[in-house]
Amino acid sequence: MSGIIFAGLAPHPPIAVPEVGGNDLEKIEDTVTSMKQLAVDVKEADPDLIVTISPHGPVFSDAISILNQDPIEGDLSDFDTSEVKLSYKLGEEFIEEIARACYNQDIQLARIDSRAAKKFDIDLKLDHGVMVPLYYLNQAGIDCPLVPINMGMLSDDDLYKFGKTIQLLAQQSDYKVAVIASGDLSHRLIPNAPAGYNPRGQEFDESIVQYLDDLAVEQIMNLDESLIEKAGECGLRPITIMLGVLDALELSGGVLSYEGPFGVGYAVASYRVEGKSNQPGFLEKLEARKKNKLEQIRENESKLVKLARQAVEEYAYKQEAIEPPSELDPKLADRAGVFVSIKKDQNLRGCIGTTRPAEANLAKEIIRNAISAGFKDPRFDAIDPKELKQLTYTVDVLEEPEVVDNIKELDPDQYGVIVKKGNATGLLLPNLDGIDTAQKQVEVAKRKAGIQTTDDVELMRFEVTRYK
Repeated sequence: MSGIIFAGLAPHPPIAVPEVGGNDLEKIEDTVTSMKQLAVDVKEADPDLIVTISPHGPVFSDAISILNQDPIEGDLSDFDTSEVKLSYKLGEEFIEEIARACYNQDIQLARIDSRAAKKFDIDLKLDHGVMVPLYYLNQAGIDCPLVPINMGMLSDDDLYKFGKTIQLLAQQSDYKVAVIASGDLSHRLIPNAPAGYNPRGQEFDESIVQYLDDLAVEQIMNLDESLIEKAGECGLRPITIMLGVLDALELSGGVLSYEGPFGVGYAVASYRVEGKSNQPGFLEKLEARKKNKLEQIRENESKLVKLARQAVEEYAYKQEAIEPPSELDPKLADRAGVFVSIKKDQNLRGCIGTTRPAEANLAKEIIRNAISAGFKDPRFDAIDPKELKQLTYTVDVLEEPEVVDNIKELDPDQYGVIVKKGNATGLLLPNLDGIDTAQKQVEVAKRKAGIQTTDDVELMRFEVTRYK
């Protein structure tokens, strides 16, 4: 049988490699035993190709990446163990197929060859997230061509879809493919843990372990965002890709072990593919849910957001700015600074704005900034027409900024902030994901302006009315 024949989750503590861990291996005995069993399971599946998914290689905000060098090599010299070296033939044909499929599926994929590695200052070596599980596979005598994938900071839906794409390509090929997702769970299980302590870390790990053992895909895909954030994990995205790989397949296996003696959760899971399932996969639910959500957003969008969306859509097709409505709604007749934000699958796709009005009315301000956000934000490529159905918009209308004397007068939930030093100015809108303190808000605004985070700056705050 060709196609996906096996998938597994492996943690990646370097201490699990005997040459690194030494006597400390006794503290993670269950993990070591399970990693050996995982390798035996892969060996029995007898793959022709190994696909690895790591959270510690080159990670991009808008793309999944694949290391594209043959042979592909790695070592553990960063952990004072340079004698542990591995080298694999690259699965180039399969990588070509993945690249073509991702282009057709509108999934961003970056193939990191020597030229790209030099441009982005990337080390073209297998990272420890891959090296640790591969060490055990190597010890079991497994030596197959490798496809070394690195997760991207894409939406869960796109990561799952990418995994399903790997499955379909494997079915179409003559390869028997085993997939190893590398990832640790919460890094916040105990006081003095690597990422600090949070009591919800254990809650996250217990949930993930139970859901993985039950293959409760929907529960994993619907995990509470605040729980994920507080867990401080690095394994959820590789797990999501792995679940996509296993979509609508009949499986045997489950979680082999879990422990976290050093404050980081190590789970090992092993799944043997028995055939295709008679039940529909979760991808169909994801696509239906996504479509319904976007339809509801369109039905309920405000007049300001509708105008921003129409401006982007018209410009995408005709490269022309639309005219404001002939009879302006009172809200659109005012003058104010405006920021238009565009997202795709909950990830920022563009954001441009003005702190003070530059046009005759709010309608013209929105049209101008919507076009700039969609096609002139230097951080992103211009929006392609085929993306339009996947985009969501918000419009922030700014109140007049006011000077503040002390950072204590800021509140990132209520106020946006403007920092200024000389000719350098940085702005951050209020109520942004991940900005939960005034200090962090100011630091991010400084970085946006190219100001050193230790420099003194002039501070201003402003309120916005956010339209969706």
